Amino acid sequence: MPERSLVIKVTAGKDDPERCNQAFTVAAAAVASGVEVSLWLTGESAWFGLPGRAEDFSLPHAAPLADLLAGVLAAGTVTVCTRCAARRNIEAGDLIKGIRISGAATFVAEIMTGNAQALVY
Repeated sequence: MPERSLVIKVTAGKDDPERCNQAFTVAAAAVASGVEVSLWLTGESAWFGLPGRAEDFSLPHAAPLADLLAGVLAAGTVTVCTRCAARRNIEAGDLIKGIRISGAATFVAEIMTGNAQALVY
């Protein structure tokens, strides 16, 4: 049986910390469980693609966002939405090593694979 993958799109950042942290927590837990994960940073979460931004995020009784992001980057894919990056003047060279910028066509291609599950936070 082919392995399943999980595509997670997080739209919240510091503006909705619980929803944001839930997405990162699920992504990191899935990676730790051996699931192929693609985490998409859209909207306000796009800022977490920049160095130091995840370290600046805090939520009581939650794992540090920087640790969760590092876990996903170690074995998964992290993408900042093309348009979200452009609206925030974020360029590929600004991002944490290993994070890419890509658009809707790539997101659709990832979720349309036969074994992918998609979650949106």
